[in-house]
Amino acid sequence: MYRIALFLLVIFFFSEENYAQEINTNRKKIEATRISKSPKIDGDLNDSAWKNAPLANDFIMMRPTNGDAEPASHKTEVKLIYDDNAIYVSAKMLAPNPSKIPAEFNNRDNIGNADFFMLMVNPNDDGQNPTMFIVTASGVQVDSKVSNGNEDYNWNAVWESAHKITDTGWVIEMKIPYRALRFANEDVQSWGINFHREVRNLNARFTWNHIDNTQGRWTQYDGLYQNFKNIKPPTRLAFYPYASVISETYDGHTIADWNVGMDVKYGLTENFTLDATLIPDFSQAGFDNVELNLGPFEQQFSEQRQFFTEGTELFSKGRLFYSRRIGAHPIDQFSGDRNLIEEDVFTNGKRTNEEITDEPGKVQMLNAIKISGRTKGGLGIGFFNAITDKTEITIEKTEEEDLGGGQIQTTTTTRKETTNPFSNYNILVLDQQFNQNSAVTLINTNVTRNGKFRDANATGLLWHLEDNGSNYNIDGGFKMTSISDDIDNPNTGYAFDTSIGKHSGKWRGEIGYNFENKDYNPNDMGILFSNNEQTLYGYLGYRYLKPKGKINELYHNFSYNVNFLHESGVYTGTYLGYNFQVQTKKRFGYGGNINFNSERKDFFEPRQGSTSGVFFLRPQSLNVNHWGSSDYRKKFAYDYDLYFTHNKNNAKESYGFGISPRYRFTNQFSLVYRLNYNKTNNDQGFVNEITADDVADDASLAPYQDKIIFGQRDRTSYNNSLTGKYSFSTKSSLSLSFRHNWSKVPYKEQFFTLENDGTLAKTIYQDNYDVNFNSWNLDLNYLWQFAPGSQLIAFYRNSIFNDSDNANHTFTENLDELFQEPNQHIFSLRFVYFIDYNNIKNIF
Repeated sequence: MYRIALFLLVIFFFSEENYAQEINTNRKKIEATRISKSPKIDGDLNDSAWKNAPLANDFIMMRPTNGDAEPASHKTEVKLIYDDNAIYVSAKMLAPNPSKIPAEFNNRDNIGNADFFMLMVNPNDDGQNPTMFIVTASGVQVDSKVSNGNEDYNWNAVWESAHKITDTGWVIEMKIPYRALRFANEDVQSWGINFHREVRNLNARFTWNHIDNTQGRWTQYDGLYQNFKNIKPPTRLAFYPYASVISETYDGHTIADWNVGMDVKYGLTENFTLDATLIPDFSQAGFDNVELNLGPFEQQFSEQRQFFTEGTELFSKGRLFYSRRIGAHPIDQFSGDRNLIEEDVFTNGKRTNEEITDEPGKVQMLNAIKISGRTKGGLGIGFFNAITDKTEITIEKTEEEDLGGGQIQTTTTTRKETTNPFSNYNILVLDQQFNQNSAVTLINTNVTRNGKFRDANATGLLWHLEDNGSNYNIDGGFKMTSISDDIDNPNTGYAFDTSIGKHSGKWRGEIGYNFENKDYNPNDMGILFSNNEQTLYGYLGYRYLKPKGKINELYHNFSYNVNFLHESGVYTGTYLGYNFQVQTKKRFGYGGNINFNSERKDFFEPRQGSTSGVFFLRPQSLNVNHWGSSDYRKKFAYDYDLYFTHNKNNAKESYGFGISPRYRFTNQFSLVYRLNYNKTNNDQGFVNEITADDVADDASLAPYQDKIIFGQRDRTSYNNSLTGKYSFSTKSSLSLSFRHNWSKVPYKEQFFTLENDGTLAKTIYQDNYDVNFNSWNLDLNYLWQFAPGSQLIAFYRNSIFNDSDNANHTFTENLDELFQEPNQHIFSLRFVYFIDYNNIKNIF
């Protein structure tokens, strides 16, 4: 395999096409215009500052028909000027019927059904790391940092904008302070800049500098604004002090609390920024989409906390950073060895019982900082550090002693046990970009825990290399993990991945190989579901680059992977897949896929570890999916999906559907409902392993000692969700998020023992493993941005959780049982104020 990779590497670098084309050879250029008096940002373009600025016009269609000129009915004219404090942009956009311009109101960073104008600015002109500033036709602000074509809308800056609908179309004005940008301290500099205009009625995107969709990334096609003179990076220091109050009621008990703290952003240099959260408060983070998990792997949740979602593109490389590890559930690595809890233990005439009376569900984060930036030479540097507090559980111990004569002496004591120690998490990243399309990255993560708890370290060397024409690429990485503790022997693990692909033109594809050895484990700070695996993988795809007939966009993709264990080389199975995606000129999107899995050896479902040699033999299966999505420009739109899975020579079958209608009542008010239904009949999965301790407690289990028990079950799940928002203005809105997940799993009183060949043998073993699971969450959120960067947020949450063995309930019976559970009510009010050092420094 390594010889094949070396051969393909040689082909990559010496193919004739490698030097056939260069990206963006005909970029547009305009001289930058300095002004002495800044324009008023009010949507009125009559300020004298705009009069002598050169026009950026003659926009080119990016999609659907790449390369066409903008129509005369939708001409766009843009001007950019600058002074000592900011750059300013104005845009005049023609439209034949201004009253019909889509202009849905929305929260910040959400475009919705609205035309928009976008400034994309890249002071380093490196073709990889621009910043986007967007204003919609309703005045909503959207901003994003971009890294290698990936847009991060969690990043937020404080800037000004205004818009107006006119008799001939609409106009915008923008002021982007230098504090929102990172640029070098040079007397004369030129910036990469492009302008985008989205016209929803035409289903079209136009750009000032043409973006060729046949090769390269869209970030490599900036125009050039030349000769910004004598501009200085300001002191980039901003404070976000906050105060919050919270009231939590559960099962008749109410707890009230308050908190004050501050986030700080400080420009260490013109290109590097320090972000710190001091006494963090995440009480208003969104809820997790919790589901019933019967599998061998943990459920992965999306990050809801802003500090961990904003500006983390450097830290996410290599999948070594899963931010939910910080402030998550305590690890309690000793719980299986010290037998914390004793239940009804009889010794020497005494009866002892212990129970946990206080068990924190999460670890408290004390503070966190991150430093990130990129030099003019393309070197990105990132440093992240977070500290979490010690977490303890409280255990109450009750001892009863018979003193005779009917007298019982009772003694009660309490003690605390550490389930998560004082811990430090840090990451260091060095990311060298070059040639506007390539990068080599070194990343290290480290978790240090106080005391005898485990420490962990992970290091990755990653690469993404493209030829000069951005036609071919080599992706890959080598990673190493090291874990040390006082329980298990220290171990070191390795992972490797490399692939060679073509990502330009109509035909695209990739071939690759990866492995993780049995000791590779990045899960103290990253996330990996399984190790001791190796895979040969690849895909071949074809896409339309321009509309054809009634089709705007079309993409076909064939993919495969062949899987083996890494340590033993045992073949575990093959996957083949085909999928397609289509969008018509009437904006109806649809697609589907067909997936084939060979008979495969699952070494993880038995819960014995992939090196144990114990596996479950899963049957050959065929899965078919289809989905569709209607035109979101219309008031009523919908999405749907459905699937069916058939297993060869096996009674198991799965099917389900999802339907999601949405209605936009006005530009200010909209609702989206979604129902998902999933059904699996005759599923077979792990339920128990009978140990010697089990036999000691129940002698009837002796025939099953050291046996792994599987059960046959049906599984039904319903997921109902409703989201809605009402925008009073672009600065004030009320939003709703509701989700109810219900899963019921009745077992069929049919159990099996797992045999050495991976098959199941029927047994008379019986037990109750039925599950009825409910997760209910309702969030109501009011947000008012009363000043730039400053917010007042009122938040209410109602949540209910239920987990029982009543797995044969009807929907109504299930709700009746759910509403008998205690409700958790949370109300919080949070005030955040933005303070720019440059605005207050004269006071001091």
